[in-house]
Amino acid sequence: MALKPTIYKLKVTLSDIDRGYYDTLSLTVAQHPSETLERMMARVLAFCINAREHLSFTKGLSAVEEPDIWARTLDDRISLWIDVGEPALERIKKATRLSPAVKVYTFNSKSDAWWAQGRAKIGELPVAVYQFPWGSIQALAALVNRTMDMSVTISDDTAYVSTGAGECEVSWGALQTI
Repeated sequence: MALKPTIYKLKVTLSDIDRGYYDTLSLTVAQHPSETLERMMARVLAFCINAREHLSFTKGLSAVEEPDIWARTLDDRISLWIDVGEPALERIKKATRLSPAVKVYTFNSKSDAWWAQGRAKIGELPVAVYQFPWGSIQALAALVNRTMDMSVTISDDTAYVSTGAGECEVSWGALQTI
């Protein structure tokens, strides 16, 4: 029998000062049985950084043909493709054919090696690549509860996160911009 995902309910009060975007998000996030809390929270953070109308989580690891997060137009075309982790070069190429905007958020201890190996070929593609520090993502994952209220304030490529379990700060760097 297949394992079922763990469901998390997050109420996020989002203040993105850089973009002038303010919202309260009610997110239901499914953690795939093979997914770590760190990866799940990197997805949540990527969602907050890119929050906009029509942005949604996909089936993620359960659907290998879809990104982790996407925005779709009213006529059902993909307008933004977001992958979290270290996707293969072929996956990134495919994403650039399917969407006019592609972003990758890498976050774990393998990120530096992945970027060093793929930098030259990824650099030829119209994709933005960002890196979250592994220690910061671990600190964010340590704050997780199945149901929680979060406050996320984004300013100068840093997210200030506050929950009932504590606070943390996650900065990110651009490895490649378009």
